[in-house]
Amino acid sequence: MYLKVGCLFSGGKDSTFSLYLAKQWGLTIKCLLTLIPYSEDSYLFHYPNTWITKIQSQVLQIPIITKKIYSSSIDEEYKELDQLIEKAKYEFHINGIVHGGISSNFQKNKFNNICKKHNLKLISPLWQVDQYNYMNKLLSNNFTIQIIGVSAMGLEANWLGTNITPINLQNLILLSKKYGFNISFEGGEAETLVLDCPIFRKRLEIRKSKKKWDGQRGIVEISDIALLDK
Repeated sequence: MYLKVGCLFSGGKDSTFSLYLAKQWGLTIKCLLTLIPYSEDSYLFHYPNTWITKIQSQVLQIPIITKKIYSSSIDEEYKELDQLIEKAKYEFHINGIVHGGISSNFQKNKFNNICKKHNLKLISPLWQVDQYNYMNKLLSNNFTIQIIGVSAMGLEANWLGTNITPINLQNLILLSKKYGFNISFEGGEAETLVLDCPIFRKRLEIRKSKKKWDGQRGIVEISDIALLDK
C-alpha cells in the first residue's frame, strides 16, 4: 500500500530524524502533528518550546496541525492525541503515522492502539535502534541539535543551550555510563531542538533565550528564532 503519512512531531531529534528517514523511504509526508502538553511531566509528549514546531514546519514546507492539552492526565493526553490523529486522517487523507520512539513500549502501545482504531499503520523508524550508533548517525547526517532541557543526574546546567558535537557526545556517553541514563534521552533525561538538518530549507538561529535551572533540572526558554539561508 502506498503510504501517505502524518508525523508525530516535537521538533526534537527523534521525531525529526524519523521524518527524515520516512522521506528517504519514499513515504509522502502530508502533515506534522504536534500536541502541546500541559506540563513538562508529560509521559507521552515533549514539552519545552513546542511553539517552534510551527517555524520548523515552514522550513520543512509541510503543514502542521497542533492541539493544546489542558490536563496532565495520561488519559486526557491519550484522548487529545486520538482526536488529533482523527483530524489528520480526515483533513489530509493519511493512511499511516510516523512515530519517533526508540524503546518505550508504553508510548508505542498507546500510539499503536489509536492507529488501529483509525485503521492507520504505525511506522517507527527508530524502534530498537542501537542508541550509540544512532547518536553518531545524527551528527554524520548533519543534524544540528541543541539540548534545551535536562532532568537527569549527571546532566548539569552547563548542558543547557549546548549543541551536540562529536567531541561533547563522547562526554555524554561517559556520563550516561556513569549515571545510568539513556544516551538517546529516551527516558526524558534531556530534551532537544533541531536547528538544522538536510530536509530544512533554512536553518534556525536562536536569537533570544533564558535558562531556567532549579538545582536538579532545567530548560531553555526560547523567545526569538531567526531563519537564515543555508
